[in-house]
Amino acid sequence: MIKPDLSVDIGGIKLNNPVMTASGTFGYAQEFKSFIDLNKIGAIIVKGLSLEPSKGNKPPRIVETPCGMLNAIGLENIGIGAFIKNVLPFLKTLSAPTIVNIYGTSIDEYSMLAEVIEDIEEIAGIEVNISCPNVKKGGIAFGIDPKSAYKVTKAVRKNTSKPLMVKLSPNVTDITEIAASAADAGADSLSLINTITGMAIDIQTKRPKLSNITGGLSGPAIKPIALRMVWQVAQKVEIPVVGIGGIICADDAIEFIIAGATAIQIGTANFINPRATVEIIEGIEIFLMDRNISSVAELVGTLDTTC
Repeated sequence: MIKPDLSVDIGGIKLNNPVMTASGTFGYAQEFKSFIDLNKIGAIIVKGLSLEPSKGNKPPRIVETPCGMLNAIGLENIGIGAFIKNVLPFLKTLSAPTIVNIYGTSIDEYSMLAEVIEDIEEIAGIEVNISCPNVKKGGIAFGIDPKSAYKVTKAVRKNTSKPLMVKLSPNVTDITEIAASAADAGADSLSLINTITGMAIDIQTKRPKLSNITGGLSGPAIKPIALRMVWQVAQKVEIPVVGIGGIICADDAIEFIIAGATAIQIGTANFINPRATVEIIEGIEIFLMDRNISSVAELVGTLDTTC
C-alpha cells in the first residue's frame, strides 16, 4: 500500500506532516531529544521569547485539574539574544522547521523582535502571541480587541518577510472578528486556541492554588471549545488555520483537520507523554491508509453539517 502524503503548507512554511509542538510545552526542543527523533515532527515551535530574559511568575504556577491543567508560568524565557546564541545552533541541526513564538507588552517590542529575527535564515517563521498584556492600556491583552490585534500583526508584518502565524486567544466574545483582523493585517496563518482563563482554590487554606490567582486552562477539558472555534475561524478566513487545544491522540488531531485545520499543535499532551507528537503523526498516517486517502490535505475541512 502506498503511504499517504502528509505534507502541508502553512502560509509559506512547508511541513512534512501536520503535527507541530505548541509553544511553551516543548521547551526549546533539546529537552525532548532523548525521547523522540525530533526530525520526525512537522515543525518545532519554541517557548515564547521576549526581547529580554524573563523569570515569569513565582511558584506555585502549575496546577493539575480534571482533564487538564492550569498554568501561570508567566512566559518565563531566556530572551531572544540568548536563544540565538545558545539554542539556535542545535535547532539548525534538525530537518524540522523552527518557528519562533514572540510576545511583547507593547507594539514596539513585537516590532523589534520581528526585526531581529528577519535576517536569521534558520528560523522558518514567526508565531505571534497576542494574548499578552498591553501595558499601555492597563494590561488588556492585545488579542481580545480586533483593532489591537490588527495593529500588532501589521507592525510585525512590516518588519518581516517571514511567514507569519498569529496565535489567537479564546477569551473573547467572537474569535472570528479577531481572526479576520489578523488576516487583514497580513497574517499568513492563524493558530488557535491559546489557553482559557481559569482558577483553582485550596479549600483547606481558602487560598488560590496559583500564586498568580488565575492561570491558563489547557488539556482535554478545552478540546470541544477549541474545536468549535477552529471550525468557525476556518469558515471565516482564507488563510490556513492551525488547531490547538486538548489534542492527546491521533483521533483528536483528525477531528481538528476535518473541522478545517490544515495542521495542529500538541501542547499539554507533551507533559503526559513525551512521545505524543510522533505517535500522533503515526496515527494520522494509519487513519489515512485504512481509508485509502492519498493525502492529509484531502481531509481538511470535510466536516459534513447537512441534516
